[in-house]
Amino acid sequence: MNKTSVTDNINFTPDLWEKVQEQVKKGDEISRPSLTYWQDAWRRLKLNKASMAGLFTIILLIIIAVFGPLVSPYAYYDQDLNLASIPHRFEIHQVDENNYVYLHKALRLYTVTEKGEIKEKLAPIENNVMKKYQTYEVNGEEVIVDFSEKPTQIKKKDGTVISPYKKVFNKRFIFGTDELGRDVLIRVIYGARISLLIGFIAAIVNFTIGVLYGGTSGYLGGKVDNIMMRIVDIISTIPLVLYVILIMVVIGSGLKSIIITLGTIYWVQMARIVRGQIYSLKEQEFVLAAKTLGADTWRILIRHLIPNAMGPIIVTMTMMIPRAIFTEAFLSFIGLGVSAPMASWGTLCNDALGGLRSYPYLLFFPSLAICITMLAFNFLGDGLRDSLDPRLRK
Repeated sequence: MNKTSVTDNINFTPDLWEKVQEQVKKGDEISRPSLTYWQDAWRRLKLNKASMAGLFTIILLIIIAVFGPLVSPYAYYDQDLNLASIPHRFEIHQVDENNYVYLHKALRLYTVTEKGEIKEKLAPIENNVMKKYQTYEVNGEEVIVDFSEKPTQIKKKDGTVISPYKKVFNKRFIFGTDELGRDVLIRVIYGARISLLIGFIAAIVNFTIGVLYGGTSGYLGGKVDNIMMRIVDIISTIPLVLYVILIMVVIGSGLKSIIITLGTIYWVQMARIVRGQIYSLKEQEFVLAAKTLGADTWRILIRHLIPNAMGPIIVTMTMMIPRAIFTEAFLSFIGLGVSAPMASWGTLCNDALGGLRSYPYLLFFPSLAICITMLAFNFLGDGLRDSLDPRLRK
């Protein structure tokens, strides 16, 4: 019986010996692009919608704070008592087909457009205090403001009541004006300048003093670490308000005293965090290798240890910025912040308390700015914490 080999039935042709194409060779490979640590962190950060929204909000706040006052027709200190305490939205009355008026709570009458742009304040041609009415002239027609009973009414000369026409938004002052007739919008924008300036100064101080102090303490260890950490404990136990008062006694109140206060005490938390990170990294093999090659303490700390602890440092620095902004707002709110006529979010909230019942918008807008800024930085900080953690890499 003849045995037939398997290869006897195969027709060998030159085509069988062609080189395999590159795409065929890689068809079964499962791989992804090689990314550095920071590239992968940015990739993961972009997938976090809340963090990206916070980042874009912060960028938008910075742009508005820097360029907003340059394009505004008003300065933060411009006053006009004739336009005091005009809200961002008010009720207008139609006198005739082309003339509209707005009656302020303080019994001031303004001519306005149908869309809500304030023209001018009218002077009364008659002010009868005994009978409680005022007479104004609007485009040749007499209009009477009757405040003898509540609610105050606007009447024509024949006694016909002019009913409210509609509510409109203030086109001239989008956020309204304060008790001195200053534009609230430009003061909120200027307050953003001060708050963001203080926040970023606190971040720079954290990054310099806190990182170097904590890194030195954690790397040297022993008695040096013990002494340096006890100094941190002493600084952190003194109340913040006491710091501010002591500094104000020496250099006076204002933005400078707040900056010095935050620069004096806000680095202690960063120092503790960096000290813990360095303490856990200094026994790693790459540090021992650097010592073997003769690297000095400063080079090991700056070139090897601190870069490997940069993830927690950036997260902590991001979370400290809103704390510094809120601290400035609190100090200004209790009267220990910037001096008039400078505007910060804290001073705007403090100024709004006196007329809170009548003009709540004066408190609403600076409070809204503080809330938006806090949320933006917190969302960004949470996203950075997740994206810079190698254990969460997917």
